[in-house]
Amino acid sequence: MSASREETFARMSSRDWPTEVHTLDDLEGQVALVTGASRGIGAAVAAELDDLGAIVYGGMRRPKAVNGLKPIVLDVTQEAIISAAIDQIQHEAGRLDILVNNAGVGVSDGDLAVISTEEIREVLETNLLGPMLVSKHALPILLKRRGGRIVNVSSLVGAVTGGMEGNYPAYRISKTGLNGLTVYLHGEYGPQGLIANSVCPGHTRTDLGGPDAERSVEEGAETPVWLATFAPGGPGGLFWRDKKVIPW
Repeated sequence: MSASREETFARMSSRDWPTEVHTLDDLEGQVALVTGASRGIGAAVAAELDDLGAIVYGGMRRPKAVNGLKPIVLDVTQEAIISAAIDQIQHEAGRLDILVNNAGVGVSDGDLAVISTEEIREVLETNLLGPMLVSKHALPILLKRRGGRIVNVSSLVGAVTGGMEGNYPAYRISKTGLNGLTVYLHGEYGPQGLIANSVCPGHTRTDLGGPDAERSVEEGAETPVWLATFAPGGPGGLFWRDKKVIPW
C-alpha cells in the first residue's frame, strides 16, 4: 500500500464508527426478500432469517421448493420480473422489512484489456444495476415503516483504499459501485428510517468462491444476517466484515 493510501486508510479508520449496535432478538411478523437464494450465501441467509421468525421470500431465476421459504421468480437483470416480484410480495404479505441484495456473478480472470465486453456487461448488470433496480422497486414498501433494512452483499476486492490491482476488473468495479449505492441509500433515505449497509462475507465456499475457500456458507452468512436484524435507528451507509466496520 502506498503512503497516500495508508494515509487515506488511517483517516477513514479514525471515523466515528459505531462501537455498539442494537439488534432485534427475533424477526416475528417481518418480511424479507433475499435475491440469489437458491444456493450459496443467499440460501444460508434466507434459512437463518427464517429461523429468526421472518417470512422469507427467496428470489430465484428458477424457483424450487426450500423448507421454510417462499420461492419467488426473480431475475435481477429483468426489470419487469423485479417489479412483478415486489408486487407479489405487496399483495401476499402487505409489507417488506428486509431486502438482501445477494445475487451476483463473477467472470473469467484477466485484466480490462483482455476480458470481453459481454462479460463486463453481464457482471455490471447483475452485480450493480440489479441491486439498484430491486432497491428502486422495493423502496416504497420498505419505507412504510421506520427501520427497513437493505443489506448489499459486496466484497473487499472492491475497496479502493487498498488498491484495485489483481484482475477481475468488472467484478471489482461492480462491488465498488454497490458500496456507493449503499452510501447513496443511506444519505437519501436514512432520514426516513431506512438502514442500508454493505457487507463483505469473506472468501466463502460457493460456486464463485470455489471449493478451497476458507469459510463455509454459514460463516459467510453470519454478518449479512446480523445486519438484517438491526433495530430502528441503527447505523447505515457503512461497509462491514465480521460485524466490524471496514474502510472501502
